[in-house]
Amino acid sequence: MSLAVDLFWSFRSPYSYLATPRLMEMARDYDLTINVRPVYPLAVRSGGFFSSVNPLWIPYLLRDTFRLSEMLGMPYRWPRPDPVVVDPSTRAATPNQPYIHRLTRLGCAAAEIGRGLPFLNEVSRTIWSGEIVNWHEGDHLAEAAARAGVNLAELDAKIVAEPDKYEAIIQENQKAHEAAGHWGVPTMVFEGEPFFGQDRLDVLLWRLKKSGLRARQKV
Repeated sequence: MSLAVDLFWSFRSPYSYLATPRLMEMARDYDLTINVRPVYPLAVRSGGFFSSVNPLWIPYLLRDTFRLSEMLGMPYRWPRPDPVVVDPSTRAATPNQPYIHRLTRLGCAAAEIGRGLPFLNEVSRTIWSGEIVNWHEGDHLAEAAARAGVNLAELDAKIVAEPDKYEAIIQENQKAHEAAGHWGVPTMVFEGEPFFGQDRLDVLLWRLKKSGLRARQKV
């Protein structure tokens, strides 16, 4: 019997980026469906989070993500531009956001046609790897989408034609995320049980195997 996991994921989360290749491997190697449910990052969802968090949190996050990328052998650099435009004095998102709404809605549109996880994988690499300068310009996102098996222009047309529909999907994802018992990303939820963070993928896999997860038969 095929098992399913909900994945709550953000385009501004380095941990989401670093977890995604391993989630791709899980979906490839096991009879497992990963339902991609993009959410807005905390800077957008909770404007006061970064002004109230312990000041040691950000330096630790940077140290931790850089060493994790080294351990995993993944290229990594904080994106330029940042997917969320922030006020330097408060670290909160500014009212004008030129990137994150489009990205998150595109993720929902890709998930709608069954290409959510490959889309997250390719686009997050484009944004976070440091291999691309100005990821938002030129054909970078279109090429990432093509590698994921989708047409960026078609996805853009969908989210422009029905912005309220995709915004409603994001809001529903965020409600489901909170209802599952966490606020951070990536959070994977299996049968109502949340597994927060890239460092819980092994625990998730253990739980799935206890519930009957089977390897895919090799052709």
